Amino acid sequence: MNINKSSFKKIIILIFFGLIILPTNKIKSAEEIKIVYSIFSRTIKVKELKEFALYGEADKNLQRLLKLTNSQNDDIKEILEKDFQIPLSIASKLMYSEIGNVILTRLSKIIHPPNARDEKTAVLALRSSVIKGIDIGEGKINTITFFEGYPTKKVILNVNALSKIMNKVESIAELLEFFTNSPINKIKKT
Repeated sequence: MNINKSSFKKIIILIFFGLIILPTNKIKSAEEIKIVYSIFSRTIKVKELKEFALYGEADKNLQRLLKLTNSQNDDIKEILEKDFQIPLSIASKLMYSEIGNVILTRLSKIIHPPNARDEKTAVLALRSSVIKGIDIGEGKINTITFFEGYPTKKVILNVNALSKIMNKVESIAELLEFFTNSPINKIKKT
């Protein structure tokens, strides 16, 4: 097959204009979080969570969900707003370290894409979410920026799997420390 230079240029120009003109379906971030507990599930919008974190006001859907948690709204708001400052380079090292792989594998049972057929897909989505979340938060990450960085439209939050971990950890503070500070300090030392 012999292609001359002018035909090759035409093909390149057509491809270039096709990429510019044709719309692309880019998913910027998660829009919904599907909270699954046993056979029950509820879906909340990330936008609603963000508004709750910023202004303390919840729509009816979120209000019902908050009542089910038996937690104070201020406690939930504090968890959503809690910032963790971490340089992108350290987060990247953590995500690809042995400790990071263990953490991500455990988290992938709790937070994962809706149709993840394997653990690897969920781990990749978590890595992406953390890195993009830190970028969105300009060097800081919190629950909202984490979900804003998640690479699929919908995220599954498995409360059963979360409960198993929570039974091993006495408080949210210990849980957050378990998943953040300890591995980061070990990486900082290396």
